[in-house]
Amino acid sequence: MTPVLDWVLASIAWILEAQRFLLDFFLYSPSGWAAAGKHIFLLFPVLLFLAAVWCTQVSLYTIPFRSKRIDLAQKILLAWWDAARAVMLYWTGLVRFSLVAIGWCLTLARLALRLLTETVAQVLLAPFSMTSRFSRSYFQPGVPWVAFVLLLFWCVLEATIFTYILFPTVSEVLADLVGRDVPEFSSSILFVFLLILILGSFACLQALLDTIRRRAFKFILQMLLVELFVMLFEVMFLYRELVDAITPWIAQQTDEKFRLGIVFTLSLATFGWIGIRGMTWFLFGQFGTPPLLAFISRQPLATPETMTASQAPAHEAPPWWVAPIRELRAETEWLHARGEDLIEYLTLPFLQILASALNFAMILLTGAPVMSLPLKGLNVLMRTRDIVGPSRERTQPDSMEPDRLQVSS
Repeated sequence: MTPVLDWVLASIAWILEAQRFLLDFFLYSPSGWAAAGKHIFLLFPVLLFLAAVWCTQVSLYTIPFRSKRIDLAQKILLAWWDAARAVMLYWTGLVRFSLVAIGWCLTLARLALRLLTETVAQVLLAPFSMTSRFSRSYFQPGVPWVAFVLLLFWCVLEATIFTYILFPTVSEVLADLVGRDVPEFSSSILFVFLLILILGSFACLQALLDTIRRRAFKFILQMLLVELFVMLFEVMFLYRELVDAITPWIAQQTDEKFRLGIVFTLSLATFGWIGIRGMTWFLFGQFGTPPLLAFISRQPLATPETMTASQAPAHEAPPWWVAPIRELRAETEWLHARGEDLIEYLTLPFLQILASALNFAMILLTGAPVMSLPLKGLNVLMRTRDIVGPSRERTQPDSMEPDRLQVSS
């Protein structure tokens, strides 16, 4: 019995030796790259070869029990042909997937490099672009920033001068009231107080001019009285001290023959206030005070209805990063849209091998392949009707044809 059994199993015994040799081939590799190349390019074709050999050799044992032996032999030969095509499509599919993946990586790298280049260029050109934008906005109608800054600078300068002049007098008065020396930080409080008074003086002038422009006669007298009181307050407490500071110089120059009286001192202080306010008002005060009041009241300088066509704000160019990000978004959407193709490129070569092995198994079991090779795409595998095969669909109407003939007869 043993020689007979060896003779019967001789057609499949060599497969076990081949499997042992192939197992050693895949398990032992000189390097990691060699192992990766073996497993990626040769593992699935070798498994398909073993499956085809097993199915073919086992099918030889079933030939005496089959009715359509010639048809079985033809199907086995065609299955080997399909297996060879599946191996070729497997290798070409891997190459196509590699090329597509490299192309997408290069596209993403190009977009990243462009974004980085644009960033570096904008950083290097930022001073020039800011200067150009500032000069362009300066020569266009809008907020008079120069007058506004000059007004603030003048008010701070005037408050500093009057703080230096008035601090000795104010410190003496406060020392008499409190009974001890005034701390040094009181000069900062005096500076803030004087700065608010000087800013309020310009605001009163602007309110008086606005009242005259609107021809609000019932408020003109009221604003004149307010401006008069402001002038008297500043002349009495601020500019008078400035005139008193130059009184010793006048007495020294006239050998003590001419001393300023109260009328002359107040008159000189009044003329000084009118002259300084007039020069500063006509130079920058009339242009810088409206932005100051608008800034304090959080109101726009001009409403859109009152703006002329030349004063309408120009449409600014979009930021520099908008175009690269828009292109990156478009490329990302394209990558998502083509993601199914990438999955198909990756999985279809392996499915070709598996489908060919499945056909060998179905030929062994049922005598007919189950899938049509080569696979055109993943959508073929998604339909169960195509996997079942067209043979059953063709045979079913033929079996029902006699019934139709009987009904018609």
